[in-house]
Amino acid sequence: MSQNEKLKPGQKFPTPTPGFGDRVFYESLLKQRPDSLMAQEWCINYGVLSHKKAEKLHKIVTTRKRQVRTGGGAAVVSPAPKKKKSRLVKEEGIDPDMAGSGGYEGVGRRSL
Repeated sequence: MSQNEKLKPGQKFPTPTPGFGDRVFYESLLKQRPDSLMAQEWCINYGVLSHKKAEKLHKIVTTRKRQVRTGGGAAVVSPAPKKKKSRLVKEEGIDPDMAGSGGYEGVGRRSL
């Protein structure tokens, strides 16, 4: 068997061992977020997926790359939800206990 026959679809690099840090990271990322573009590409390039999954994902990745190269648009990624800005609530009155102290009790003062 030649070297090319052992490679999975889309694989460019030798498959790292199961305890290799990058492999653990990208495999877990792909499980948690199957739509992760970087996890999909890494797992395909390093051949860590089963042959069947690699074939399916390789088609998706190459189609996406072809669309980006030909100007068909960027990869479809859902935008992150916008966070609402919290508004600062103004206090109308002054707390009588804090009026005389100025809020700096004991700061920078040395007790005798």
